[in-house]
Amino acid sequence: MEKLQTIQEVTTFVRENHLVFLYVSQEDCSVCHVLQPKLTELLKKYPEIELREVEAHKVKEISAEYLIFSAPTMLFFVDGKEYIREGKFVQFKKLDAQIEHIYSHTKDSA
Repeated sequence: MEKLQTIQEVTTFVRENHLVFLYVSQEDCSVCHVLQPKLTELLKKYPEIELREVEAHKVKEISAEYLIFSAPTMLFFVDGKEYIREGKFVQFKKLDAQIEHIYSHTKDSA
């Protein structure tokens, strides 16, 4: 998964892409390391979604800019607007259904 290194990269990425998924992780977070491959696999179903990781310990401004208080945090944006926010205890079937609903509607309107 490609990583964004600065808050400027993050905000530009969110602003300039139609469908964006940010995965915010922490260095010593075992849950982060377990969920990341599951998320990567899930998003293979949605090829138009751009996925990037942000390491919160390296991009400290991410917490203030996106109100992130724990890791992992998963954020899904459509045209710069946040639609989904998930944290540590992610139910992937529910997340998949939410993404599918939004994804199908954005493809219909595109």
